[in-house]
Amino acid sequence: RKKATLSILPTAEDFRHSPSPFSGRLEFPNIFPLFFIYIYRYYFALEEGRALAPFTITVTPCDVPIEWSILVHKASASSLGKAEQGKTFIVLQEIPCNMVSTIFNYKGNSVETYMGMSSHSALYMLEFLSTERDTHITVYLTTDTTSGHLYPELPMDPRIDVIGIGHTTVTLTWKHSPSVLQHRDNIQYCLLVNEKHNYKSLCAAETAIRSSGMKLPPILALSLSPYLLEPQQVMILSKSELSIINKVSSGEVRQICMGTKNTYTVPNLNPSTQYYFDVFVVNLLTNASAAYTGTFARTLEEPEPKVRELKDGKMIQVVLDGKKQKFYSLQYQARHKKIQFTFQLCRGQVRVHISKNGKAVSSENISGLRYFSFKGKLLDTYLVQLSSTEESNSSVKVQVSTHFHKPLFPLLPESLKIKSFSKLRTCNSVTIAWLGTQEKSKYCVYKKRIEEHQVWTELQSADRCSGPESRPKSEKVLCKYFYDINLQRAVTTETIKGLDAGTLYLFDVYLFGPSGIPIRYHSKIVKTRKKC
Repeated sequence: RKKATLSILPTAEDFRHSPSPFSGRLEFPNIFPLFFIYIYRYYFALEEGRALAPFTITVTPCDVPIEWSILVHKASASSLGKAEQGKTFIVLQEIPCNMVSTIFNYKGNSVETYMGMSSHSALYMLEFLSTERDTHITVYLTTDTTSGHLYPELPMDPRIDVIGIGHTTVTLTWKHSPSVLQHRDNIQYCLLVNEKHNYKSLCAAETAIRSSGMKLPPILALSLSPYLLEPQQVMILSKSELSIINKVSSGEVRQICMGTKNTYTVPNLNPSTQYYFDVFVVNLLTNASAAYTGTFARTLEEPEPKVRELKDGKMIQVVLDGKKQKFYSLQYQARHKKIQFTFQLCRGQVRVHISKNGKAVSSENISGLRYFSFKGKLLDTYLVQLSSTEESNSSVKVQVSTHFHKPLFPLLPESLKIKSFSKLRTCNSVTIAWLGTQEKSKYCVYKKRIEEHQVWTELQSADRCSGPESRPKSEKVLCKYFYDINLQRAVTTETIKGLDAGTLYLFDVYLFGPSGIPIRYHSKIVKTRKKC
């Protein structure tokens, strides 16, 4: 398509008051930012061969409201001065004020477009005034009104509809831009989420982000020149979606570009918080954008935790999601003055908080098997809150009982560690040892051959509440009964033979008490000697 060439000329006053006025000959169409302090003026004359030519000017305030005007001086070409061949600037003569008329004036912070007809003998002046503080804008001027649009088109109804609200999510939808339907490869939607207010343009949003002290990601700074921006790493969510989250003291500003889909569920929001949502349709070829009418929504309040009733003597297992579930609540009303809570940690890390009649009585992280005994009154109400202290899933078994003489779990030794002896380790055998108790109990030994890369996984994923029933019979080594009245001698050893040389083995010992519930010792990994 044919591009019009325009001469843009700053005055001497502009050089005195403006930090970096734009000057020279510019090929249009183009968008460029203007930074100004007082009044900023641009002059241009359309160098067209025909007498009349249509042209449009679009101005986008990027921060505070501004005032801008279009003035015209109609005169003969000779009165404007002559431009020498090959020169960039046109020498301007003094123009009497009575020969200048204002054809357009606007005050505000909305995007405005002026469309008019120009004569090649007319000299135009764009005048910009910031009435509040230093600011910047974007300006676009073109005479090409026939082959497409620089700015993407908005639908007849440019509203954003909220179609779903959750505790941590909001689902939005909007009508497709005609530009998306016509030029799908060159157009995309970008969503901006923040907790302060809506923005009338992407340019205004970028200015607010920059003024808050955050680094602006260049891939989403679509209305400003690249040299004005600072780099920031971005997180790619998928091939068609890009998300950047900027943390500031006043909250967060989240920017998401999702290609051409017009429905999106914003995740990971805070409960009971009001958010403002803006959608911008962006022309990737020209860096121009148009803003839908912004909306806002308040996420739902966080639901009260469900409280599960504990029954006397009954063991339950609780699985905690470290990412989604903050805590799990259990309630018990005492039928006796003395009660005991038992916690067996199965996987992960769990914190236990116990309160009686609304007053905290215990709070700590648990490991292995842990007992809490309390003395109170009949009908005292105990509330147990369990929380995972890590993002991965955690699991714990819980029991409350008044029958202290019938313990559910066996008597435990001082340590549940398994020890191996390097000097007794051969190419085909390993000797291990573990502590016993004064109570006659059954001990079962299991072994499993593993590879080097499986060590961390085996140790981290082990369910310490599971018993031998979850193991293949081929892994069973032996079972035996053992006890000693003298705890100093309550130690037993076992030599496991028939192993392969230079191989890693995982050994487990299970302790069974009178109730039949097993306690799993800490797994031990031993490597047989490679050469003997």
